[in-house]
Amino acid sequence: MKILKWIGKILVGFIILVLMSGLCFRLFSSKPVPPGKLVSVNETKLHIRAEGNKNDLPTLVLESGAGGDTDMFHWINEGLKEDMRVVRYDREGKGFSESSKDSITSEFYAHQLHELLEKSGEQPPYILVGHSMGGPYNRIFRDLYPNEVKGMVFIDSSHPEQWERLAENGLFEENQIFLIKTLSILSDLGIMGVYNQITSSKSIDGGLPKECEDRKKDLLVQSGDVYRRYLKEYAINNDILLRAGSATTLDSLPVLVFTATDQYGDAQKWFEMQEELKELSTNGKQLYIEANHGSIITNKENAVIINKEIRSMAESVE
Repeated sequence: MKILKWIGKILVGFIILVLMSGLCFRLFSSKPVPPGKLVSVNETKLHIRAEGNKNDLPTLVLESGAGGDTDMFHWINEGLKEDMRVVRYDREGKGFSESSKDSITSEFYAHQLHELLEKSGEQPPYILVGHSMGGPYNRIFRDLYPNEVKGMVFIDSSHPEQWERLAENGLFEENQIFLIKTLSILSDLGIMGVYNQITSSKSIDGGLPKECEDRKKDLLVQSGDVYRRYLKEYAINNDILLRAGSATTLDSLPVLVFTATDQYGDAQKWFEMQEELKELSTNGKQLYIEANHGSIITNKENAVIINKEIRSMAESVE
């Protein structure tokens, strides 16, 4: 019994120490600074980064995937900002953007992005670039504002029928949802921040500069908001895919499809769906890149290939 009491005291002391350490982290740690600017759209401050001079070429608008942010497109931006205007932003609740209090519909994000671009002084024509779930978001935008879009780029983009055809349950499995909820609580308590301070965890998005990797880690440990945003995107994912799927054709719009060769799950079915994205337009082109779903944009050498094709598209559109 004495041994059990001592073990109990040690455990209680350890828990108190962890909680106090987390509290100190929340009180005294500095918060990451947005690299771009915050623009208010219907009382929601959205983070946007716009670089490059406006010229005769269309403005490039970069849309990240479910777990992505503006830093994911670092090499795309760096490779093209000298030639054209490049805009990247965080959807509401993601990265440095505030969460919206509005009800979320399948067309909400397209309308919000449109207003963000207007308020930021950006003007069409646009070339939309979407990685992963960014592809469906862009399909909805183009369907609502067809006259403003002169080209589309799908980078290992999601497909409206992907969950059924890949026999998967969605963005996350049940055990992953439990883990995300747990991590959100630990981040709110500051415990994830303490863990990040005392360990040298591997980079989240390999290939990006250290500044980008550190900013992503800092956002993940400051509070549970990032993790809760993952669950929010999970909840609306099927609606977004369904709405994107209703935009069944892109006519003769210039379209580029970049597909990663290293796929998790049934690669052949994924390749078939990527081919279908190209066939949305009579003016589509597909390229395979030796990469996985993330490194297709976070590795500089892959971005060089993508940028070359985007630059050619931008110079050829009318």
